[in-house]
Amino acid sequence: MKIVIIEDEELTAIDLAETILKVEPDAKIISIIKSVSEAIGFFKNTAEIPDLVFSDIQLGDGLSFEIFNSIECSCPVIFCTAYDEYALNAFRTNGIDYILKPFSEKTIFDAFVKYRALKKTFSNNDLHFDHILKLFKIQKNQELGSVLVYYKDKIFPVKLDNIAIFYIENEITYLITFDNTKHSISKTLEELEKIISTSFYRANRQNLINRKAIKEASQYFARKLSISLTIPFTEKILVSKEKISDFLNWLSAS
Repeated sequence: MKIVIIEDEELTAIDLAETILKVEPDAKIISIIKSVSEAIGFFKNTAEIPDLVFSDIQLGDGLSFEIFNSIECSCPVIFCTAYDEYALNAFRTNGIDYILKPFSEKTIFDAFVKYRALKKTFSNNDLHFDHILKLFKIQKNQELGSVLVYYKDKIFPVKLDNIAIFYIENEITYLITFDNTKHSISKTLEELEKIISTSFYRANRQNLINRKAIKEASQYFARKLSISLTIPFTEKILVSKEKISDFLNWLSAS
């Protein structure tokens, strides 16, 4: 079985390839691709068509759906995604499998079981990538009601209304709820900014704050604002001089 992996995070791609080979020792990883443009070039020029593709969704230069919307590709695709249930529902509607990150040997094994069960039904007409792309973009523009939290072997949603702040610590994204519970999540602050409502404000590169969590803002050395929260938070949250006007307009909005 010939397999292509589309994943822009090198360590994740390596881990996925190793896990696939553990589950399917006879499989051959013929290419690991990092971007939409690279993938389009590969499929247009390769003579070695894969039997199966494992693909991340959001790559550095766009959504992986755009790859299959731009080329003729009859091979089935299994998406490996950290996106929430609203996006996954679009995949289910179109009969395409997905694996929720972080993946495991069991989830990869189950994906191969489904692949074999559906293998005879795959065709160009079954994929409908243009329709999936449209659904995904529509859903992405809707306000997200919750985010998924990963804790040990469990995944569960936390409502945005219950979250006081998202912040970065040691390159990991965390959230703190109003009842002072801390969790790590798989999304970056940049990704969160694009999908959550305007109730949150990106104060700086480290902090994305819920309006309801702000207790007060005060001058900090005449050039910045310092934000105090209604929950315990030890790190100082500063708004730069350039963003003060924008921040105050957001804060005063209903």
